[in-house]
Amino acid sequence: MAEAKKRRVGDGLSSADLEWTKLTFDITETNGRSQVIYKDGKWGELTFENSSTVTLHQFANILHYGQEVFEGLKAYHCKDGKVRVFNDKANYERMQSGSRRMMIPPMDYEVFKAAVDLAVQKNRAFIPPPDACATGAALYIRPVIIGSGAQVSLHPSKEYMFMVMVVPVGPYFKTGFKAIPGEVISDFDRAAPNGVGGVKCAGNYAADMMPSAMHKKREFPIGLYLDATEKKYVEEFNGANMIALTKCGKFVTPESSSILPSITNNCLIQLAKDKGIVVERKPLSFLDEVDTWKEVGAVGTAAVVCPIKSLTLGEKTWTFTEDAKGLQDLFDRLTLIQRGEAPDPHGWARIVSMD
Repeated sequence: MAEAKKRRVGDGLSSADLEWTKLTFDITETNGRSQVIYKDGKWGELTFENSSTVTLHQFANILHYGQEVFEGLKAYHCKDGKVRVFNDKANYERMQSGSRRMMIPPMDYEVFKAAVDLAVQKNRAFIPPPDACATGAALYIRPVIIGSGAQVSLHPSKEYMFMVMVVPVGPYFKTGFKAIPGEVISDFDRAAPNGVGGVKCAGNYAADMMPSAMHKKREFPIGLYLDATEKKYVEEFNGANMIALTKCGKFVTPESSSILPSITNNCLIQLAKDKGIVVERKPLSFLDEVDTWKEVGAVGTAAVVCPIKSLTLGEKTWTFTEDAKGLQDLFDRLTLIQRGEAPDPHGWARIVSMD
């Protein structure tokens, strides 16, 4: 009953009765989600569902064959009173790329954008206020497309459900921008060559749960995967791209078709280039390159940038600069743009009308 009351709290921006500065990366019940159904060969009308539950046929494709793609982005209540979503066009493009690989029907950007906006507008009360956004809070937006059609045989679904859910969150890592130790994962593969490692789909993350649980038991909050073929080249962290600032001042990040194309990483690359930093996206042989890294970071929508203080492989540990001033500068530049407090020369942020 208390949760139901909370969901009906005020219509004003940031009016929900929440302890904004104490938000974690966890579930808070909101007013519902936006939704579009694909049926009879076309996407239908946009609706808003005042519910946190989804009803599916017991033989829905997603439950048996996992036909699904999803995204993650954020909305910010900025100091100027406006609400901005960050780089949603890039999320749309990545979702369409993943949809092609997973044989999900294409969708126009206008449909995607309208669904994002409706979900944000209807949940305006749950967008953290500007002072909380300054400490890492935001309205996390989760678009997802699932194969909802009922079937037993293995083939693409004939029906799909596109949903945009939102939840107010705090920093992904409780420690905020503070360096954490990582372990190189050598006994599991994240993705196979020519597989779906470059697609943001559920299976990639489910496969990581066991390795993640194992290295966390060894007190490593994060794990770094190597390639599945040679166990030589860096791929990415559990749920984040890997970047490094080298001792000679370069920005390096791995290149592989098995790595998820990170929108945050692409933004950081652009900001590094804006500063005149040389950027190299290339295959990174871990043992050959690790000694050249001064600062290492895990980057993605949830954490933005999380500095890594060390990486351990077997009995050997490599340490990096913990204060990570170079990564801190890139983090600050990006988050100021996200919050509307710095110029946005690349047009990444989009204002959502709250009228």
